[in-house]
Amino acid sequence: MARDTGILADRAIAALFETGRLVSERDLDRDQIQPASLDLRLGAKAFRVRASFMPGPNSLVSDKLDRLKLHVVDLSEGAVLETGCVYIVPLMESLDLPANMSASANPKSSTGRLDIFTRVITDHAQEFDKIPVGYRGPLYLEISPRTFPIVARQGSRLSQIRFRIGNALLSEPELLHLHETETLVASSTPNVSGGGIALSIDLKGDANGLIGYRGKHHTAVVDVDKKAQHDVFDFWEPLYSRGRNELILDPDEFYILVSREAVHVPPLYAAEMTPFDPLVGEFRVHYAGFFDPGFGHEAAGGRGSRAVLEVRSHEVPFILEDSQIVGRLVYEHMLEAPQGLYGSGLGSNYQAQGLKLSKHFRG
Repeated sequence: MARDTGILADRAIAALFETGRLVSERDLDRDQIQPASLDLRLGAKAFRVRASFMPGPNSLVSDKLDRLKLHVVDLSEGAVLETGCVYIVPLMESLDLPANMSASANPKSSTGRLDIFTRVITDHAQEFDKIPVGYRGPLYLEISPRTFPIVARQGSRLSQIRFRIGNALLSEPELLHLHETETLVASSTPNVSGGGIALSIDLKGDANGLIGYRGKHHTAVVDVDKKAQHDVFDFWEPLYSRGRNELILDPDEFYILVSREAVHVPPLYAAEMTPFDPLVGEFRVHYAGFFDPGFGHEAAGGRGSRAVLEVRSHEVPFILEDSQIVGRLVYEHMLEAPQGLYGSGLGSNYQAQGLKLSKHFRG
């Protein structure tokens, strides 16, 4: 029986272009449509602005840019975006959503692992990364590199968008039942509350005791479009367990860590990690929160896939201990099964992963 609420799969996203509900300035990239999301591409110009802003119900983003922009950066041949600065970039894709369809955006996994803070903005927006039902108009991306300066260009893909009809979230009883039948996280005693299933941190490390990485300061630039271009040790300090299985997070330092549990997203579902839960501590986990159908799915080559966690403490030092809960996954129904699953012949970068930096770094 077909569902009438849920996340749109790849076939339906392609149909949005065919019917004019999605429009782009140029032809789509071959791999731009993912199993349950669409990668968004940067346009030709970036506007450096004095500060981040929310348009509000009575304003267009372009009106705010006229008042707040400091200068314009040409992205047509690539340009450096500096740490600590805020840029607004018109995106190539624009929307004309049906009256029953909304959308949400999130940084791509590689974007989060580089500590690039991004948020999608729409005209008349009152929330970041949320596109209301029936929205018609352009999309903009706020970009603020936090740890490394980056090179970006027209067509670079830093963010992704999901489309949904109605409320597709699984309730806690549904989540528990799905875990019992599909094993969503590798735990015999899952912690389900707040609408999500808990993930905890692994601070025991691998066979060599490696537990994570901390971003270095004053590095060279990272080209966001090039794979395996940079040496790990030029940008990252490896962190090792010293037998205590704990880690003190220094305020405003950036860490790459990994979940203790393997994660599974069955083909008829999509998942997202909640980025911040003040009940478990004053830190933010996982900027890039989308998990596509098939992540960790054995038939798609993903058995044992763990969640890589981008962690930043706020205000005060904070001690993380092994097996401590650091975030929750919420699951949503798909409207239909996607044609392709994450990792299944799609060239997905992070299927069957453990602790892993972004695709830009070589070992």
